Amino acid sequence: MNTVNSIALVTGSARNMGRAFALALAEKGSDIVVHFNSESSRADAIETVSMIESLGRKALLVQADLTQPTQVEGMFTQIQNAFGRLDIVVNNAGKIVKKAFVEYSLDDFDSLFNINARASFMLLQGAAKMLSDNGRIINIGTSLLAAFTGHYGLYAGSKAPLEHFTRALAKELGGRGITVNMVAPGPINTAFFHGQEDAGTVAYLSSASVLGRLGEIDDIVPVVAFLASPEAKWMTGQTLLVNGGFVTR
Repeated sequence: MNTVNSIALVTGSARNMGRAFALALAEKGSDIVVHFNSESSRADAIETVSMIESLGRKALLVQADLTQPTQVEGMFTQIQNAFGRLDIVVNNAGKIVKKAFVEYSLDDFDSLFNINARASFMLLQGAAKMLSDNGRIINIGTSLLAAFTGHYGLYAGSKAPLEHFTRALAKELGGRGITVNMVAPGPINTAFFHGQEDAGTVAYLSSASVLGRLGEIDDIVPVVAFLASPEAKWMTGQTLLVNGGFVTR
């Protein structure tokens, strides 16, 4: 698999890290499937497409609710019809709700596990069936998997299955040269993060890094770009904590 002229699907690529991943892969020579979930993201997704096309690459805009099996299947059908193959998948879409553990409702549980675990399961099944030999799967998790901090129990818990999905698929797909890894960022300076925080928690989480700051999107993008490259062929089944030494124990 060569990054140049490859086909990459980046879920949740309308804005924030997903957009940055899509643009980085386009700069490396990939054509991009720009996925977005809801109509509220359409304008941003269209802007992502324009940015990719300005780099001289093709972009396919796909709307899909990844919690719905028929829409996941439809997305892969669109990719097959447009490009005939798929080489790279960045599983980036997700949802966060921050509450004390005893305050979470069953609706919160169902919502987070549907998006962060069930949708990822269906996406990864489809990717495993369609991905070209020597392809790449990159799951985006969270460094909270390795932290002791409250109020993120369902978010971290619903992301935890990705680590096990990663190892299982790495084992099952390795014979085809496909690598499967998970990138687990710490707190990143994005709207996704700040929507759950206040000034006090931002200061606390910044201080939890040995570098004394929040992460930036540009801290994560090079890791994803490397894992998507041919040079990463000997790295698989791994969880990479990319967090500036984030410690909350």
